[in-house]
Amino acid sequence: MRLERFALLAATLLFSASLMARPEVGLPAPDFNAVDTAGQTHNLADFAGRTVVLEWTNHDCPFVIKHYASGNMQALQQRYADQGVVWLTVISSAPGKQGYVTANQADELTLAREAAPAAVLLDPQGTLGRTFDARVTPHMYVIDPEGVLVYMGGIDSVRSADPADIPRATPYVVNALDALLAGEPIPDPVTQAYGCTVKY
Repeated sequence: MRLERFALLAATLLFSASLMARPEVGLPAPDFNAVDTAGQTHNLADFAGRTVVLEWTNHDCPFVIKHYASGNMQALQQRYADQGVVWLTVISSAPGKQGYVTANQADELTLAREAAPAAVLLDPQGTLGRTFDARVTPHMYVIDPEGVLVYMGGIDSVRSADPADIPRATPYVVNALDALLAGEPIPDPVTQAYGCTVKY
């Protein structure tokens, strides 16, 4: 009887560990169900055959402001949308914490910043964020058309909140997307993300 209980406990722990496993480059990206600002549910399977970018954001974070006030993030969203990439912005801030917004507020931000994501996903419970182990804003992920995670990390190499640093930074996300779209190996598939901690 004790042996059976031990086996059941071990199986439960293994199952729990698998649920908490961090995403890994080169393996299938975790599937997800998330609702956008229009109330539409999205899951990864919806985008089979297309490249997907996940961008964690917090509009009050200085590191996010760096890339939006400069127009860098919007330019990337539009550039890759024009090449068929699905760019999803994710807000995982919990109610009452920095960066939390309602659906209407998120839409107002998108309009005011002239941003161009395919959708803004609202994740106030942090389910999607924890599934991808998103730690900071912006934290960036690229998923290839087969559903494999091929990049995760920072938007670029210079860990500052100064827009003047963008031109001299190595553009990790740009390099990853350009290589993927060209059918070439991604030069830096895992990098150190920088920014404000996600406010779960």
